[in-house]
Order: sequence, then structure tokens, then C-alpha cells
Amino acid sequence: MSDKSGFDALTMLFPYAATTGPVTVRVAVSFLSEQSAPASGRWFWSYHVRIENIGERSVQLLSRHWKITDGRGAVHEVRGEGVVGEMPLIAPGSSFDYVSGCPLATPSGAMAGTYQMVDEEGAAFQVDIPGFILQAPVN
Repeated sequence: MSDKSGFDALTMLFPYAATTGPVTVRVAVSFLSEQSAPASGRWFWSYHVRIENIGERSVQLLSRHWKITDGRGAVHEVRGEGVVGEMPLIAPGSSFDYVSGCPLATPSGAMAGTYQMVDEEGAAFQVDIPGFILQAPVN
């Protein structure tokens, strides 16, 4: 998706990216003012994740581990099976996209994490989710 000038549409759409072995994870984040209530101490973001299998074997996402840090430095960890109710199987050259959300009690924060995956031969491995910033616009 690059042209001669070096413009990379995926980098523009997904500014955060990390590659671990055969998997690239890309993230785009959006502040959702319509779901936020700053006067009540609630800010809300959505994040769009694209998981790309750049390897030669199918891979399956089994679980996730997120570290969510609010603007005061408090860390909340989230662990669970799959993502958005699925444990996607991603064929070589394919990707899986999902959108989720994160509320915070501060107008800024950060998220990072890992996915636990397994390849078609049963080899388990961990994939980094790139860290990204949650920042509400200043009015």
C-alpha cells in the first residue's frame, strides 16, 4: 500500500503498529465525545485493531492481556479469552479487524498489551500490541 513517494496508507490509518514474528498488530484510536461526560469524570475512546498474519501458517488468537493506564498513573489490567467474543483463525496473508472501547476517569491515558496465539502446528507464542495514547481534545 505504498506509492513512489513513500506514502503508506496503512500507517496513516493505523498510526500504531508492532510486529512480532509472523503477526503485525495495528491500532487506530478515536475519542468519542458523544459517549464521554467530562463533568461526570468519564472519557471514552474507541480503538480499531487490525491483526495481520504475514507468516506462512495460519494463526489463532486465544487470549488477550491489556494494561490500561489512566492519567493519574493507575494501571488496570484486563485478561480474557479472545477478542470481542471471538478467537479468530487468521490465514496466511489475511487479517482480522475489530473495534472495542475504553472508558477512563481521566482525560488521558495509555493502553498496551499482548495476545496469546497458537499456530496451525500447535506452537504457542505471544504477540505485542503496540502501546497507544488516549487523549481527549482540549476544548
